[in-house]
Amino acid sequence: MRRVAGIDVGGTFTDLLLQEADGTVRLAKVPTTPNQADGVMDAIAAAGADPAAIDLIIHGTTATTNAVLERKLARVGLITTAGFRDVLELGRRTRPQPYGMTGSFEPLVPRELRREVAERMDARGSVVAPLDEAAVARETRALLEAGCEALVIHFLHAYANPAHERRAGEIARSIWPNAYVTLGHELLSEFREYERGTTASVNAAVQPVLDRYLHRLQEGLAARGHRRDLLVMNGNGGTVPARLVAREAAKTVMSGPASGVMAAAATLAQSGLRNAITYDMGGTSTDVALIAGGVPEVSAELSIAYGLPIHLPMVDVRTVGAGGGSIAGLDRAGMLRVGPESAGSTPGPICYGRGGTQPTITDANLVLGRLDPARLLAVREPVPLERLREAFMREIGAPLGISVEQAAEAAIRLANVHMTGAIRMVSLSKGHDPRDFVLFAFGGAGPLHAVALAREIGIPEVLVPARPGLTNALGCLVADLRQDLVNTLNRGLDDIPEEEIAAVLGAQRERGLATVLAERGEVEEAVVLHSADMQFRGQTHLIRVPLPRPAPSRAEIQAAFEAAYFARFQIRMPEIRAVLVNLNTSVIGKRRGFALGALLGGPRGEARIGTRRLYADGAWHDAAVWQREALAEGVRIAGPAILQQADATTVLEPGSEAVVDAIGNLRIRVAA
Repeated sequence: MRRVAGIDVGGTFTDLLLQEADGTVRLAKVPTTPNQADGVMDAIAAAGADPAAIDLIIHGTTATTNAVLERKLARVGLITTAGFRDVLELGRRTRPQPYGMTGSFEPLVPRELRREVAERMDARGSVVAPLDEAAVARETRALLEAGCEALVIHFLHAYANPAHERRAGEIARSIWPNAYVTLGHELLSEFREYERGTTASVNAAVQPVLDRYLHRLQEGLAARGHRRDLLVMNGNGGTVPARLVAREAAKTVMSGPASGVMAAAATLAQSGLRNAITYDMGGTSTDVALIAGGVPEVSAELSIAYGLPIHLPMVDVRTVGAGGGSIAGLDRAGMLRVGPESAGSTPGPICYGRGGTQPTITDANLVLGRLDPARLLAVREPVPLERLREAFMREIGAPLGISVEQAAEAAIRLANVHMTGAIRMVSLSKGHDPRDFVLFAFGGAGPLHAVALAREIGIPEVLVPARPGLTNALGCLVADLRQDLVNTLNRGLDDIPEEEIAAVLGAQRERGLATVLAERGEVEEAVVLHSADMQFRGQTHLIRVPLPRPAPSRAEIQAAFEAAYFARFQIRMPEIRAVLVNLNTSVIGKRRGFALGALLGGPRGEARIGTRRLYADGAWHDAAVWQREALAEGVRIAGPAILQQADATTVLEPGSEAVVDAIGNLRIRVAA
């Protein structure tokens, strides 16, 4: 065995799990730093590890996600087909706010940096107008003079015939001083010019950001003697070697949330479960996803912000601005609000003692006895509990005429409302009954709220993994290598020869295998999955349909689509024929397994460590306090109770009951 480290950078904390050669595990959780590379080095040092002795580091990062959300991006130029420079700005006629004409939209590439050249392909890939090569060279030089660091070449219908994009890319790369040139068809060979263009633009805008970040991180590791591999998490739940990842940098968007979902899938597999709704509540936000049949749901229609759809296969994670650092207070109308503004890690909640003055969800949990003030991480100076109570009374209690406890509980309940909405979006809105799933709760704050959320929605069981606060780092540790490929056909299924379908899927399979199997030292076996994006003729939305075999017949594809459509909408339309829009292939390189039982390391110490007053359902209770790491397999605990561990706290509300399973998970039965 080798020494392998999984490191995840979150908005508040940077987490590390290091598997030693003998199977034991080291843990670390440190505050995230403005330069994320510094936080990674801090986590390695906090674990007492020597970078020179680590054989493999797998890293999930929020560098690209934050760059897009905060618009801290590279200056990008765009060369496109004459007459289509405004496609990225016109979009799909949507509005920033569903009701009213409010809000604004700033395109990723300003209009003066969007340049046109003569060329044209039709939807079948036939040349309508030849490429003006001199214009490509002229506009490339003009964009360089305008201060652009990255370039996008995005031509109409390049998915059908990329010849003009390829030739323009050759010309541009001979002039451009760096490697940051993105060709739309190379990243996404899919119809819909707007989505393909925004995806390529996001890729170009984050390429320099990711490249510089990884360069700083690798320099820091090398300075401490690390000379081995670095893999980076992608948003699809797989990993890519660091030397390749910047080429398709947009695929790392949502890398952090995806790693948690992959950890959940690995935990479910070793727990004998197949269906779960994952619920990751951290310091700044909550991420929710769905795992059905042991496989995380994947979507190619992510929108990271208004006007920025990214059509790349990614784990389908829904994010809401409700985390431990979410600020609670009254708006101008006197209504209670929680989030999306967050105190983050600096200044953080009031209890961190870093200068925060506005009450947060973490502060509310302290006021209600759900957290132990002596066990908080990242506290600079301890803050008296009375100061938290004063803040809730000042900001919420006094204006609304309620007690401190009622104010804190109201803040938590409103945060729970935001989070249950996200859970319904990934389950009910897609035809899944949440009562058929377990709620997989993790993140530093997830286990605090999980039982209340499950009871609200009707989910009968909550599963809290052994290390909930380090689950995203675990996802890095267990993630497989993965390549996703897509090709657009966009024709009636009856009009496509079966041989053509088999040829497209076969070519995608070979491309994916070539990339994945290049990392033979990490891959034990390769798994290939095929699917199709389909719709009934005349519709606009797509449904992803798993294909039964690599060379399916048209009848098999039609039957699979009709079954998937009925499962989603409970309606059959046999008189309307299907359109096969995209063919998708996922090639997954399976890495060595990880024994999750090693995370807790066996019972140690005293299990029951005291009693604490807990406010729940409008009343104070005497709750037993347990040390999570000391619990043996089979131990049963009835609520009200509080289970503490180094990385998280789990609250069992009155009426619920927990049992420890064989790999250290808490399986909680939720009271009706």
